[in-house]
Amino acid sequence: MIFLTVGTHEPFDRLVRCVDDWCGARGVGTRVFGQITKNAQYNPRNFEAVSTLEPDDYSERFRMAEFVISHAGMGSIIMAQSMKKPIVLLPRRGHLRETRNDHQFATVKRFGSRAGVFAAQEETELTELLDRVSKGDVSGGEEVPAFADVQLIDVVKDFIHAGGRKSQGD
Repeated sequence: MIFLTVGTHEPFDRLVRCVDDWCGARGVGTRVFGQITKNAQYNPRNFEAVSTLEPDDYSERFRMAEFVISHAGMGSIIMAQSMKKPIVLLPRRGHLRETRNDHQFATVKRFGSRAGVFAAQEETELTELLDRVSKGDVSGGEEVPAFADVQLIDVVKDFIHAGGRKSQGD
């Protein structure tokens, strides 16, 4: 099974339409299941989709997926990395009014080169990535550690402690 998720808040019709077209052209719709939000304007014709999933069902579908297709949301990326699942991303774009700004585009630029993360910037790239990843000749990437790196924790501690002293007049 290939799992498509667009997050829980906003629809992402451009991604859903692109995946639907890919399913129709490649005849793989029976392998795809999507979670597309209740506010979606586009309803896929070539694969099964629901508007919402209970958290346990969402996690189970994520776990069972060969790979995941998603918007460039950090929750989806972290979940895919923690489960060592390949994830194909298409960022929502601010200029297309899919989100308030281009933070997802920035996320793709930052995380798109990680092992197991396959990022498209445009729909044409998405189709090529879906073809590649669906053939199974990719890895799921590196497991995300349960805790932050010690250096990051130290930097955050220093920042907090420095800010605390300043507010006390130090």
